[in-house]
Amino acid sequence: MKHNILRRLLTLVFLASATHGLPAWAGGDIVVANRGSADLSVISTDTDVVTNIAMPVGTNTPQPMYVVYSTGRALVFVGDRGNDRVVAFRAGDFSVETEIPTGRGVFHMWASDAADQLWVNNDIDNTMTVIDTVDLGVITTVPTPADLVALGGKPHDVVVDPNAPYAYITMLGIAGPNDYVVKYSIDTFLEVGRQAVGKDPHLSLARQSKLLYVPCQNSNAVFVLDRDTLAPMPSIPVNSAHGAGMSRNGKTFYTTNIAGGGVDALVEIDTKSNSVVGAWDTAVAVPHNIALTPNGKKIYVTHSGGTANAVSIFTRQNKNQPPSLSGQVSVGLNPFGLAYVP
Repeated sequence: MKHNILRRLLTLVFLASATHGLPAWAGGDIVVANRGSADLSVISTDTDVVTNIAMPVGTNTPQPMYVVYSTGRALVFVGDRGNDRVVAFRAGDFSVETEIPTGRGVFHMWASDAADQLWVNNDIDNTMTVIDTVDLGVITTVPTPADLVALGGKPHDVVVDPNAPYAYITMLGIAGPNDYVVKYSIDTFLEVGRQAVGKDPHLSLARQSKLLYVPCQNSNAVFVLDRDTLAPMPSIPVNSAHGAGMSRNGKTFYTTNIAGGGVDALVEIDTKSNSVVGAWDTAVAVPHNIALTPNGKKIYVTHSGGTANAVSIFTRQNKNQPPSLSGQVSVGLNPFGLAYVP
């Protein structure tokens, strides 16, 4: 794995400035992939003003799904399901750097700055495309487990461990009472472990712990796994747990009650006790995905669906006060994934 010392130092400087001496949400944007309108919505975290950016033209109508930011070349990667590609935008002006081919059925993605790798799940081909985030070439295409595919499994969510050479993916749609988390080496790209979890699982983690948080919508729980062994810990009851957002300090995990109609839409979990500490409503239904500003004082939630076009905004003034719904902005159609971009 390549390590760029200057890049790491600049990242540390940014993280320090984000939590010392600057306003809680200064100097960044939330970038939203609008699956239904072939564009991105860039929300200023200072003003919550929205600017829309069109996806580049493809053979088919673009279908942007998820957004990830990589510090290596300050690029915003957007998965385009409609054209089997990832589009790399320059973070400074959102001009297009390049387009990178993937497998069919682009869904969740995750970029690791420690490994200089972008993992992209392809749920039609049942593969993962691994891309070098510096030279922007495809490193390899990784097959998902054949036995799980034979049971109806599809790769869905993905996350890469910042402290160890492993990636974790979820396989959903499997016949029976459980879906799976599968662990891969990011050096050999081979499976090194798996664990049965609840149905329709997603993923989150924090660099400060060795736990993996797995919201499972159709099991009404957040499963918790040891990242080293994949041994299950006690699960956390949450109705229709779906979205996954971790605070930068690793102390707070957020999920969404996607099927609750806006009631208890955003759920906060204390990662020390692994217990729910609060839940807050939204004015519209289908709260889906979550992104936080660096110190967690501003939380953005997409609301998905064919005619949906809203992102809810929560703010919290300090760690001793709960978040409160502070606003809602209009974006493109069917907003899906979103990410903070400095």
